[in-house]
Amino acid sequence: MQQLNIFLNSPALFVTLVGVIGLLVGSFLNVVIYRLPLMMQRNWRKECTEYLQLNLEIFIEPEPFNLVLPLSRCPDCNTPIKPYQNIPLLSYVFLKGRCATCDSPISMRYPIVEALTALSSVLVAWHFGYTAQAGFALLLTWSLIALIFIDIDHQLLPDSITLPVLWLGLCLSLFNVFIDPRASIIGAAAGYIALWLVFHLFKLVTGKEGMGYGDFKLLAVFGAWIGWQYLPIIILLSSLVGAIVGSAMIVFVKHDRNIPIPFGPYLAAAGWITLLWGAELNQLYLTTVGL
Repeated sequence: MQQLNIFLNSPALFVTLVGVIGLLVGSFLNVVIYRLPLMMQRNWRKECTEYLQLNLEIFIEPEPFNLVLPLSRCPDCNTPIKPYQNIPLLSYVFLKGRCATCDSPISMRYPIVEALTALSSVLVAWHFGYTAQAGFALLLTWSLIALIFIDIDHQLLPDSITLPVLWLGLCLSLFNVFIDPRASIIGAAAGYIALWLVFHLFKLVTGKEGMGYGDFKLLAVFGAWIGWQYLPIIILLSSLVGAIVGSAMIVFVKHDRNIPIPFGPYLAAAGWITLLWGAELNQLYLTTVGL
């Protein structure tokens, strides 16, 4: 009991523990980011073969493929990664960014995701303290990190992540964890409809699709978690940053204008920032526009 009291009365200890947990979760998120889109593709292929009544045996996978199996291995030499070679951040440093067996380079993506998850987890813990809000905000944060990198890689925001998080936000409103049910329900509906209207207006004017349906659902997530009042700030922030980054990519790295840039990462980042500092941002915005 005394140890528990020390933990509860020590914000630094709580934040440190959350940071360590964030590192471990970040390691798992690397698996989700890589495997979940492949799992979805395999499932789509299976459904298509069943619908078209093709020979399903041709598409049978030689081994299970999910978030648990097969165990992590080097993509070049196929050597299984030992537990001590899979310690977040430290293993990458000790291995000098290379496979211990074949010496092929390990992507910087892995330590980046682990460090980002730990840092964002620490910020959430520091902001909300030892509360239920912190626990649920961490779940949302980890989900957003997975969505950001999946969208960057595949321009895809999986329903298997966005929809459970959306429903969780609505359920939390029943207990006023972040907001009340009225603001949550209106926020979810308004978030989806707002981008749905933008999508169809843009398509009507240009004949092109400016975003995907996953973006509608992601904004609905933030509406459900923090209410309709903060949707304008999220849209403004994400659009501003997206426009700046997109223009910079076209000018400096010669990004092809015909290749779409995913909007989900900007939306997720803006929503996460608003989750933590929405009241301050709203006040700054109202002050700026003179309201």
